[in-house]
Amino acid sequence: MLYQKIKDKTAKIGVIGLGYVGLPLAVEKAKAGFEVVGFDIQGQKVWQINRGENYIGDIVSEDLKELVKTNKLRATTRMNQLEDCDIMTICVPTPLDKYKQPDLTHVINVTNEVAKYLYADNLVILESTTYPGTTEDVIKPILETKSWFTCGKDFYLAFSPERVDPGNNIYKTKNTPKVVGGVGYKSAELAQLLYEAVLEAPVKVVSSPRAAEMTKILENSYRLVNISLINELTMLADKMGINIWEVIDAAATKPFGFTPFYPGPGAGHCIPIDPFYLSYIAKKFDSTTTLINLAGEINDQMPNYIVQRIADILNTREKPLKNTKILLVGATYKGDIDDIRESPALKVAEILQEKGCQLDIYDPYIQKFAAKKDYNLYDLTVITTAHKHNIDYQELQKNSKLIFDTKNILQGGNVIKL
Repeated sequence: MLYQKIKDKTAKIGVIGLGYVGLPLAVEKAKAGFEVVGFDIQGQKVWQINRGENYIGDIVSEDLKELVKTNKLRATTRMNQLEDCDIMTICVPTPLDKYKQPDLTHVINVTNEVAKYLYADNLVILESTTYPGTTEDVIKPILETKSWFTCGKDFYLAFSPERVDPGNNIYKTKNTPKVVGGVGYKSAELAQLLYEAVLEAPVKVVSSPRAAEMTKILENSYRLVNISLINELTMLADKMGINIWEVIDAAATKPFGFTPFYPGPGAGHCIPIDPFYLSYIAKKFDSTTTLINLAGEINDQMPNYIVQRIADILNTREKPLKNTKILLVGATYKGDIDDIRESPALKVAEILQEKGCQLDIYDPYIQKFAAKKDYNLYDLTVITTAHKHNIDYQELQKNSKLIFDTKNILQGGNVIKL
């Protein structure tokens, strides 16, 4: 029955967690013709969605308004409405704790709620990034124990990693290829059928949820290792008097065997977190992820290194960090988005404040930092995020006394590059 419901788009879909992953996914499923209910514990988000008010940059606001108006999409905080859903997609946060151990609290809590309202022929899909084994070793036992149903026989379960890239103008949820791993053939088949009905992109089916979970960790571990490599070489290049940006541009002319990565105050939201799910589970197999751990250490050093470079620059002007006026331009973890989660720019700001400098932050994408600053009031302006829009860099360079550019935005004059 569920197979046919997906085919004719009469299946009702619940999306749990309406953040940067869940809401775009809910919108695309509704645009494809399914009736979608979004669930979130934050009443403000639910209220905004039901008024057609968009809070995610990658969503076209007019699409959201039309879907709400035509009753294809609505939101609620009431989890008991899951009982009306044929398909339930879990898109809640999976952070690390202070010991860099995965915190599955949100996933487990949501799974317990899903189990209360699970019916025969339901499909449950986990999209939250996590370590290999979570779907089969954590989610499946909860659902089976609390519902008295058997996975693969009475209900179906799959993992499909999110691949959201906020601010990417080419690849959105709709046209980004999907990876799916099901608990058994039927689970994988139904999940594949669903995503093929929603997306304009290929759906790659792998042998198991573990393989799908590992796929996501590989993707972000690849980025972490390469970003950390460039950051380490940047620190060396600075000492050697070599412009690392010139070196990267030169290396990028090679048409094979090289992909350019760029230095900065640190990696973004997912990059410094996701690979450590693998480090955690590796210990259970008496293994260590040595390269990932070292890459994480290098990445974690970068905010401190940026502050040290700032101190060195000021020292050459006979100014101490303490009481010196510094402006950071950019607070988000990447350019042209409004997301400050795990932002290395804010870590730089925290260290500078601890050292007693008079710090201001300017970022037009974040409301509390959006007030335009008078650049000439500061002893040093530091570009910490590569925003390409909404900042007049010509004005910034003209009016700033001295600029430390960590993102290769400006050239010449009063600019010192990372």
